[in-house]
Order: sequence, then structure tokens, then C-alpha cells
Amino acid sequence: MSLQSFRLSIRFILPLALALGLFAYAVVPLVDDMTLRWFVRDLDARSQMVSSALQEPLQEYVPRGEDRRIAQLLDRSVQEGRLSSLAFCSPQGTLVYKTLGYPDALGCPPSNYTQPMRQSLITLPRGVRIHVTESTLRNGAQYLGKLILVHDMSYIERRSADAKKYVIALFALLAVVVSLITVFVAHLSWRGWINSMRRLLRPSVNASPAQNANAPPEVQPLVSDLRALLHEYNVERRSQENSAAVWNADKLRALLHDELAGDEVLVVSNREPYIHTRTANGIEVRRPASGLVTAVEPVMRACSGTWIAHGAGSADRETVDDHDRVPVPPKNPAYTLRRVWLTKEEEQGYYYGFANEGLWPLCHIAHVRPVFRSSDWDEYVKVNQRFADAVIAEAHTEDPVVLVQDYHFALLPRMVREKLPRATIIMFWHIPWPNPESFGICPWREEILEGLLGNTLLGFHTPFHCKNFLETVDRYLETRIEHEASTISYGGDLTQVEPYPISIAWPEEPYAETIEQSRESVRRELGLPRDHLMAIGVDRLDYTKGILERLQAVERMLELHPSMAGRFTMVQIAAPSRTSLEEYQNLEARVRALAQRVNLKYGASGIDPIVLKIEHYESDQVMRYYRAADVCVVTSLHDGMNLVAKEFIASRDDERGVLILSQFTGAARELHEALIINPYHVEQGADALYRALTMPEMEQRERMRSMRSLVRDFNVYRWAGRMLLDAARLRRRERITAKIHSHSRRSLRRVM
Repeated sequence: MSLQSFRLSIRFILPLALALGLFAYAVVPLVDDMTLRWFVRDLDARSQMVSSALQEPLQEYVPRGEDRRIAQLLDRSVQEGRLSSLAFCSPQGTLVYKTLGYPDALGCPPSNYTQPMRQSLITLPRGVRIHVTESTLRNGAQYLGKLILVHDMSYIERRSADAKKYVIALFALLAVVVSLITVFVAHLSWRGWINSMRRLLRPSVNASPAQNANAPPEVQPLVSDLRALLHEYNVERRSQENSAAVWNADKLRALLHDELAGDEVLVVSNREPYIHTRTANGIEVRRPASGLVTAVEPVMRACSGTWIAHGAGSADRETVDDHDRVPVPPKNPAYTLRRVWLTKEEEQGYYYGFANEGLWPLCHIAHVRPVFRSSDWDEYVKVNQRFADAVIAEAHTEDPVVLVQDYHFALLPRMVREKLPRATIIMFWHIPWPNPESFGICPWREEILEGLLGNTLLGFHTPFHCKNFLETVDRYLETRIEHEASTISYGGDLTQVEPYPISIAWPEEPYAETIEQSRESVRRELGLPRDHLMAIGVDRLDYTKGILERLQAVERMLELHPSMAGRFTMVQIAAPSRTSLEEYQNLEARVRALAQRVNLKYGASGIDPIVLKIEHYESDQVMRYYRAADVCVVTSLHDGMNLVAKEFIASRDDERGVLILSQFTGAARELHEALIINPYHVEQGADALYRALTMPEMEQRERMRSMRSLVRDFNVYRWAGRMLLDAARLRRRERITAKIHSHSRRSLRRVM
């Protein structure tokens, strides 16, 4: 560039930079004011939501003078609602209840009986600003008092100050970038190119080929990509419009056809969906007791792909073809099961050793010490590579969709990525993810994290688990993390981390028996009277499921309510699991001993209060017990989701029955109408059990109707559809971005 051109550029840049500076000086106060209004509106909405939620319980507690419950309710609301403090004023204007941190200077503001809700900003002594919402509490025509909600606005002021800095920095950067780009474009006369782009974007997606042909050569390669972006926008808009519609297998197939047309779908899991076993009556097929199988198997029926799993059944080898494949389900094949064979040493080290003596207790806060051995890790790496090779062998295209399931295959995504870089790899972690300090116990933490960051999309049950994972990666790997977008950039690959609460397939076929028939037949099988009260628990025999705590709650309930002896039975179905591990053997012995003790102590008229069934049950048999029970008890000490709770709800087409649910399950974050308990608190579990057994039918129906609606709408097809749709968008954006960058570089070289 000549000296004259440089001077001309400076003359052009300086006025532009000055104009942007003046504009920034004028805009910053407006942005500050607008930011404050946004935050205040957010506080208004949040306060109204919390106030509405508290109205009903306070209408019940205040007239009764239940001080303890009111105090507990206010304290809990402060914790869950992100409030600074809460208070309740009597009709006479006296401060009756308040939480910690409630400003003494605020007291009880004068009442306005005609205005149900009033919101204001108040400045306290020392310049502290607070947001105050006054909500009138009425019970019909009776005025009960006033609820006062307080938000501390100091964080808003801090964010406003940060926003000012960011706006100023943005304008400074914008001045430099815009000036350089403008000078560059002016010198190279790109006006014609820009006008062509405008003409190209103005027509609709149905623009004719003639219109596209008039575009400059630099633009023509982008026409199809721009159309794809517009198509993506329309798809997202349609998905939002149809979000209220019920998801089913047909809708999932339509999504796969529209978004992943021509793509093959491969599922990888340790547990196979169907097991062939040799019995005295020949070869029999059964489905294992597994939440993973319950969730993923309906998805595979819908997408007709290939499921790669460990073949562990005694007759599995006899039922596959020469390529270790077998069509499933047996009666109506819908997809292919590809089995991978492991030696006893490999299974012992990879599955029982590293996965279930190491990762399982590490991720579950169940007070069982994880065990890590180098020999187990070596087998884990070897088996992950074996399954990765199977995925590569089964993939018939360069860009398959691979759905990896659970903690058994933390290394597999990176292994597949190295061989199939264009594959869309989606992994769902079915168990909780611990905090960084807990995960740091694992000697191979970096290798596991690197393997997981080979995924295109990594899903967890809850936002809390996603947050733990992002913090763990930030602690132990050098990566670029965008917390707001929930993305991790590592080694040139981008991984999206999202919560996808898993669910079940909503039953579409009518049940073989009515509720009354199931109640009568199950009680007859168990030798119980027809009007006998019955609770059901369905779990794998695992120390994370809280089976011991559940039986202790039954014992305590019988101690507190002796009249229930002889009228109530707890049926516990516990499928044997990992029986070769000492911890699981000890657990079974303790469960049997506790059940025997309770039965000896409270058995009456030949009826045991606990019926223990440590055996495998088919899904249709379990469904009969769900429909026959009065109560379903889920007391997991730590669980990713727990689908037993949702299966029980789906089975109750009579809208009766009560669900007791541990607060440490992911399901507790969705099923608020269940009786939520702390399973470690034995008395709380006993009280919940007695309340469930004596709950009026009307209350049962109200609770069950609400939970059934949620489980029906947010079913497994919606779970899978959200993941597949997000993965399709990510893949499409990556391809379009890569093409746009490539074409832009090409165009720039031509112009220069």
C-alpha cells in the first residue's frame, strides 16, 4: 500500500472510529437502563412464580397456626427460589415469620388489600438496593395476611457494571474491525459482490435456478448451504410449534427420515436387549432387567439400525449367523443385534473390575469405596477397542450415527473418531457424573475425559450432572469451554454437553388384565387376602438402590403403626446383579437377613410383611405387580434417573396408586407429585409409606393424573428425538461452516 493510500485510509478510519466512540458514549447508558429493566422484569416474574407456588400451602398452614411447617416452607423456598429472604405479615401488619437475612428496616410495609401483588425497588441504609414483592394471601373472602419476597439486587449492579465494560470493549473492537473491513472492501470494490448477496438472500427458499445462476461465481457454491440454513430455521420453528404434540415411534421415524435421511444408526452398549439362554425346555429368549434396555430398545425399533452388544447368554452363539448377527425382536424383527464375544478374563477386568468396582461406585455417592487396578484398566482399554472395531466394521458409510450407551465405553468415542472422523457420535451417560474432586480419584481420569470428548454430543440426565462434567474437564484438561453454550473444544473437535432426562415408551397396547384382575391374581399367587394393602419395589440387587433402607422404613412403619401388621405386605423384586463381586454378595446376605428379621417380628396370621423375590422377572410380570400394588417405593441412594418410577406411573391407567420417590433420583426433579423422601431418614420413609397407604383416592388421582401427563408427553421417543435432532443440527452447522470458510478463503485469494 502506497503512502498516499495509507493517508487516505487514515482519513477514512479516524472519522469512523470517532463516530463509533460517540455512539458508544450515547448507547452505554441506554444499555445500562435496558439491562436493569430486563433484570427487574425477570425478578418480577420469578417472584410471581414463587408467590403463586406458596399460596396454596400457606392457605392451609396459616389458619391452623402450623408455625413449624410455615418456617420450613419459607426456608425451603428461599433455597430453591434463589431469594434473599422471605417474610409473612399478619392482617394487623405484624411481622409473624421471617427467614434469615430479612432486612429489619423493611418491617411490614403498609397493606393494600385491593391489590393482590405489588412490586417495588427499595434502597436500604448503606445504599443496599433490594427488590420487594408484596403478595396478598386470601382464603376466599378472608384476608390472611401478606407474603413479602425480597431479592438482593447487588448482583444486578455488578452485572450491569460488567455489561458496561463489555459494551465499551465491544465498541472499541468493533471500531477497529469495521474500519479495517470497510477500507478493505472500499479499496477492492466489493460493492457488486455485496449487492449480489443481497439479491440472493431476498428471495424465498424456493428461488429459481435462474436467480441462483445470476449470482457471482464466488457466491454460487454457497447457494445450497444458505438454503440448508433456511431449512434448518424452518425445521426448528416447526419443532417448537409441535413441541406440545405427543411423541411416538412414527414421529421419531419421521424425524430420522427428515433430519438423518440415508444415515445408518448404530447403538453400542454392554448389555444386549435380548438374551438367548439354554433351558430344559430348549432355547428361551428374555429381556434383561435394565433401565438402559427399557429406554433404548423402543428407539431401535423405530430407526431399524444395528445394536452392538456383549453376547453373554448361554445360547447366544447358537442363534447368530456367520457374522455374529441375529434379527430382533424374535417374533417381529425390527433391527439387527450384533454380538461381541469376550473371554472370562476380559469380562472380569473390563466389566466387573474397572467398570463396576471402579467407575460405578465412583459416580454413585453410595459410600462404597471404588477399586482401581492396572490389570482391570488394561482389559477396559482392550474391550473398548474391540467394540470400536465392531462399530467401524458395521458402519457402511463414512458418517454413521453412533449412539454409545453408558460408562462401559468411555474410551470408545475417541477410538471411533480416529477411524471415522465424519461420524456423528452421541453418547448418553446413564449414571450420575460426580464432582471434580470425586472424579479425581480415578488414576486414568485424563484418558477417560479425552475419550468422552470424542463425542459430537454428550448427554446426561440432569443439568447438575452436565455442570459437574464441564467443571471436571476444566479441572483436568487444557480445553476451551463455552459455559453458556455448554460446548468443549478439544483437539480440534467440538463436543456439545446437554441434559436429556431419559424416559420410557408410553404403553400403546391394552393390558391383558384389568387393574382389578391384576390385583386379585397377584394377591392369590402371594397368598394374600383380596383387600390386603401391598407395596412394590423393583430394582437390580445393587447397593445404590437403597433396598436395605427401604426395608428398614417398612420395619419402622410397623413399629409406629402396629395395626398395619397383617394388613400390609412389601413385595421386593430384586434381580440378581454382578453376583461375582463380593460387595453384591454381602448386600444379598444383608437383605435376606433383614427381611427374615422383620417377618419374624411382625408376621401375623401366616402373612409376611416382606416378600423377597431375588430372581429375574419378565417385563409383563413386573407390569402385573405394578398394576396390583397400592404403592411403589423407589429409595435409590443415588441414581441418574430411575425408570421404575416412570414405569409404575405409565402402568396405572386407573389413575390410582402412590409413588414414593427418593430425592436423590433424577426422576425426583420431574415427578413433583410423588412423595419425595430422603431414603437415609428411616422415619421419613416410614411416615411416607403410611401416608401413601392411607391416602384418599381423590388425592391419589390428582397426583397420578399430573404425573401420567408428564411421562406420556416426555417419553423415550422425545428423549431420543431431541438428541438426534441436536446432533443433526450440529453436524449440519459444522459442514456448512467448513464450506463457508473454504469458499471465503477461495474468494479472498481470487480478489487479491
